[in-house]
Amino acid sequence: MEERELILKGNLRKLLFKFSLPATIGLVVSALYNVVDTLYVGHGVGPLAIAGLAIVLPVQILMFAVGMMMGVGSGSIISRSLGKNDKNKAIFAAGNGIILNFLLSLILMIPCYIFLDKILVFLGASKDIFIYSKEYLNIILAGFIFQSFNITGNNIIRAEGKPAASMYVLVLGAVLNIILDPIFIFVFKMGVKGAAIATVISQILSTLYILFYFTFGKSTFKPDLKMFYLKNYIIKEIFKIGFPSFLVSIVDSVIFILFNRSIMKYGDDIYIAIMGISIRVMDITIMPIIGITQGFSTITGFNYGAKNYTRVKLILKESVIWTTIISAISFILMFGFPNLMLEIFSSSQDLISRGIVPLRITTVFFITLGIQFIGGSFFQAIGKALPALILNIARQVIFLIPAIIILPVFFKLNGVWASLPLSDFLATLLTIIFILNELKTIKNLQLKRNIDENL
Repeated sequence: MEERELILKGNLRKLLFKFSLPATIGLVVSALYNVVDTLYVGHGVGPLAIAGLAIVLPVQILMFAVGMMMGVGSGSIISRSLGKNDKNKAIFAAGNGIILNFLLSLILMIPCYIFLDKILVFLGASKDIFIYSKEYLNIILAGFIFQSFNITGNNIIRAEGKPAASMYVLVLGAVLNIILDPIFIFVFKMGVKGAAIATVISQILSTLYILFYFTFGKSTFKPDLKMFYLKNYIIKEIFKIGFPSFLVSIVDSVIFILFNRSIMKYGDDIYIAIMGISIRVMDITIMPIIGITQGFSTITGFNYGAKNYTRVKLILKESVIWTTIISAISFILMFGFPNLMLEIFSSSQDLISRGIVPLRITTVFFITLGIQFIGGSFFQAIGKALPALILNIARQVIFLIPAIIILPVFFKLNGVWASLPLSDFLATLLTIIFILNELKTIKNLQLKRNIDENL
């Protein structure tokens, strides 16, 4: 059975695991990019170096945001087009996504270099961690184009129904980073600079792998100059579908800036380091959830494009169940054993003792993350940009930003941490309302199709 036929008619649970497992493995290993940097820097340099890396996270999120916008936007078009057996549109979507990714990355990278010092001051770098932040960011920016291209390429490969190949992209870079980090940090004694160099080298090699796969692998998208011709209707659709992912990432960047500023107001550099570690721990535990949503998105896009509405509803239910199970496991680990999580990154007893309460508070409603991610991905997969945009920004813009501003006024530092679980709870309620409403629409579409088939 060919790939398209399998997605449209195969066992949904098996399909979900087939598409999600490679993505999950790849994402978890990919998350080790920053985790490994933080881990080795924490033990090789110290807690202040961890804080230095945490400060530049908003810029790294910008790199991720560009890749996700082009990857999700073009990926959604690719999945739905292949579901309709429209290969020509899928090819143009891939080519346009790649070109747009390159141009936007270049446009954003240049001003980051020009205003590097001012950016670090704006991000909240204190005089004690400024040097660490600058050493790291000055090198990481060189990998901007490669990092965003890797994310876009990964989404394109997965969208054409090749989850294993997309996994290799992520695994390759992460494994190389794990190997190179200790060499540059400890052997060459380059500290924070070494961590950054190892990361950029890994990103470049991942890019070369993607190019090799498109050229010589079993890809639908063999390099051809025609596929890179920019087409207005493709560009508009890529931006329309991918913009929610870009916006949510940019909002994440703004939120981390607000977090850093609030922490510095009510705490110190050690708490910045604690926040940096918390984010790394959350990255690792949240990646299996994202892996499920990515597998779910491809299957949903194919079946929705083919008007298999019953299968769309069934895969939605299956995905919510599994992401909730994963969320529950992650919650138990993070809430029950925060000291072990912190000890992985640092041997500083001061950091560990002060970090237990923040880690527990921030993960109180971690169990609800599954349905939040599925909700946003669901509307992107079926090509409904407005609901996807609302759900993707609700947690951060509508709930989290006001909470970060208001709660610390009354609860100081604990208010900063408490803003996360409060926004999780409220965003989950909104997601449930949107999904239930859309299921009614899908039910009507299904009834209409049944009537048309019986005429």
